[in-house]
Amino acid sequence: METKSQNSQAAIVKTSYAVVLTAMGVALAPYTSFPVAIAKINPTQHFINILAAVILGPGWATLVAAVIGVIRNVMGVGTLLAFPGGMIGAFMAGILFARTGKVGWAACGEVAGTGLVAPVVSALLVAPFLMGKAIPALALLPSFLGSTIAGTILGIMVLKLLRTAEMLPGHVRLR
Repeated sequence: METKSQNSQAAIVKTSYAVVLTAMGVALAPYTSFPVAIAKINPTQHFINILAAVILGPGWATLVAAVIGVIRNVMGVGTLLAFPGGMIGAFMAGILFARTGKVGWAACGEVAGTGLVAPVVSALLVAPFLMGKAIPALALLPSFLGSTIAGTILGIMVLKLLRTAEMLPGHVRLR
């Protein structure tokens, strides 16, 4: 049974990882974010989503994606489409990894969430209500899919390198 001190220490560790991943996502965004039609795609977001989903779980991964989205928008290197584009994939990646312990399923969650679900949410809810623009649902699909596939591949590669170097946190077991 975990003590209160162990729970507190685990929360500090997860918060620290979340801060570092958020900082990485924000620091890399100006260099990896570029416009494609109405969206500014950022493959780094999906790389961070995979790492956060595996290391932190679905709630923390979603929070990291949300904070990166806010900061990217404030910096002018993102749009409101960054929220569904980052958060849905992070959440789905975290859920699938938590249920299976397999990075491949986390990758499927990221690609399905960002590449398939997020463009529909963006086109039907975010664009018309928050951006005042009408976007056909399929118009965002290619850019969202391309961004998430590139970032997801990078995330998988980094996780494999971290595992090989024995640098993953102790609680993370990759299958």
